[in-house]
Amino acid sequence: MGRLENKVAIITGGNSGIGEVTARLFAKEGAKVAILARRIKEGNQVAEAINSSGGDSIFIKCDVSDSDSVESAVQEVVSNYGGLDVLFNNAGGGSVDNFPVESNDSWDQTIAINLTGTFYMCRAAWRYLVDSGSGIIINMSSLAAQRGFSKNMYDLSGAPSASYYAAKAGIDAFTRYIAGVGGHHNIRVNAVRPGQILTGKTDDGQGNHLFKSAFDMLQILESTGYPEDVANTVMFLASDQSRFITGEIINIDGGMPAKL
Repeated sequence: MGRLENKVAIITGGNSGIGEVTARLFAKEGAKVAILARRIKEGNQVAEAINSSGGDSIFIKCDVSDSDSVESAVQEVVSNYGGLDVLFNNAGGGSVDNFPVESNDSWDQTIAINLTGTFYMCRAAWRYLVDSGSGIIINMSSLAAQRGFSKNMYDLSGAPSASYYAAKAGIDAFTRYIAGVGGHHNIRVNAVRPGQILTGKTDDGQGNHLFKSAFDMLQILESTGYPEDVANTVMFLASDQSRFITGEIINIDGGMPAKL
């Protein structure tokens, strides 16, 4: 308890899934948590649940793909809490379209939400993280950034879009880049790559991951991951327990021994 005592944290996409579980954990560990997301009802519900449990949280409507929305949201967080110490860029999503039929709009939107949104958030938060003296950024990547697939793994029509793969690979590179820039300011930047993590979005309706068969083919551990597994890793990276770690991308995937 208390690993983030008196720290101010922003979690994008904190109104459900991994983001929600992380927001609750951060608050439990003493952080003041600002939840930034597009869905107002769900965001307010998470913030209210945290506050009713003795935590300190606010919800701010924000579209991470809109630079003005991001700048305004970050300013509101700082106005409310007086500063910023931790940024978890969790917001993201894929497309139902795929190469070569993916539309321009689908490509642009997926890149915007995942990669450009991460850039906008880091840029808006940067000066406050510098002021913190020990700022932390954790970016949300994916196994898609480093692994391919084949038709033997799953129906290609159900695979994550090419834009999603490209966006997450970009996040890996951006993470390493800003870790280099941030070192001078004692800002640590890392990322996480979840694998078979069961959430509301990835549940096939029967309690299994949508791509369970593909994951099971490659995964070392015979189990399914949950949002708590990711949240605990993000918590570690946000705390002083990881004080000597930066520029790293940690897989949370049950072990993947092969590239494909």
